[in-house]
Amino acid sequence: MSCFRVLLAVILPPLAVIDRGCGSIIIVTLLTLCGWAPGVIGALVILNKNE
Repeated sequence: MSCFRVLLAVILPPLAVIDRGCGSIIIVTLLTLCGWAPGVIGALVILNKNE
């Protein structure tokens, strides 16, 4: 997880997970629509997963 990705996850969470697949983008977008903090947390969790 790079510093750029963390910064992008804080500013625009769906853009931070754009390379993780369609499901991740949809989940983070829905969480962001529910509130900014859940979207950021979801994006950071997805970015922190090792694949």
